[in-house]
Amino acid sequence: MTDPVVSSGNDPQTVTASHQMGPEAVAVPAARSQWRDVWDQFRTHKGALIGAFVFLGICLFVAIGPWFWPLDPTETNMRARNEGMSWAHPMGTDRLGRDTFARVMAGGRISMAVGLVAMLLSLFLGTLIGVLAGYFKRLDGPLMRLTDMFLALPILPLLLVLVVLFREPLSAAFGIETGIFVLMVTAIGITSWMQTARIVRGDVLALKEREFILAARSIGTPPRRIITRHMLPNVLSPIMVSATLGIATAIITESTLSFLGLGFPPDFPTWGRLLFDAVSFLQSYPMRAVWPGLMISLVVLSINYVGDGLRDALDPRIRGR
Repeated sequence: MTDPVVSSGNDPQTVTASHQMGPEAVAVPAARSQWRDVWDQFRTHKGALIGAFVFLGICLFVAIGPWFWPLDPTETNMRARNEGMSWAHPMGTDRLGRDTFARVMAGGRISMAVGLVAMLLSLFLGTLIGVLAGYFKRLDGPLMRLTDMFLALPILPLLLVLVVLFREPLSAAFGIETGIFVLMVTAIGITSWMQTARIVRGDVLALKEREFILAARSIGTPPRRIITRHMLPNVLSPIMVSATLGIATAIITESTLSFLGLGFPPDFPTWGRLLFDAVSFLQSYPMRAVWPGLMISLVVLSINYVGDGLRDALDPRIRGR
């Protein structure tokens, strides 16, 4: 004797149960992936979607653009100096006849590389300190006081001091370009991890009292495994948001240092260095400052929109609306 088929209205789920004949059969809809839900929510944020396309477009422009543009960004041509926009030079030339279009692409590769690597360093430091402070009570006080100390420091003067102190030793050890790159990445990374650490610490403190964490601790799971298997996956959303916003912060910081003349050398273009070189000719040739400034603005604006969209998409309280 079998139980009747149970169905409710327009509910597509149908359950058929049999206690005497064979195993229980349950027909349910295919489960949706969590990342599919995140993508569906992200698509509803028009600004984030446009920002993602703009950011990817700029990344492709600076990454593969030099392969299709034949001019060398460091090649000088005194006969073509201070030219305006033309088919041969879409963004004109500078005072030494170097092609601005090629220099903007080359500078973008450097600025984006600095932003990405510095973001990864700051993200690693912030996540590490935040998890340790949130999970281990005895480390919470010292690590948070260290975070407060870094937050109280004036970041720009500290960066200037670091550049002045370590520029020459790193340049002598790794070469000028590589040494300055290491210096920029390290200086920006160790001065921008504090917000990530505080966000991660707050989430870890909340997670530490959840039932699945208490259950894992009750059966003797070591802290390292709890952190890697349970804590980090559940704080992934604020880490990803901090990552997107960290790229914009790192690019702005590198551009600021280069604009002050403390970044890369003149023959090693970055967007900030191009702005610095254009200041002396701002009244006569204002477009020299417009192009790198426009690229910096577009990158920072698009990343901020992407971070805003990711924050909404990764928040389950908003995702279900």
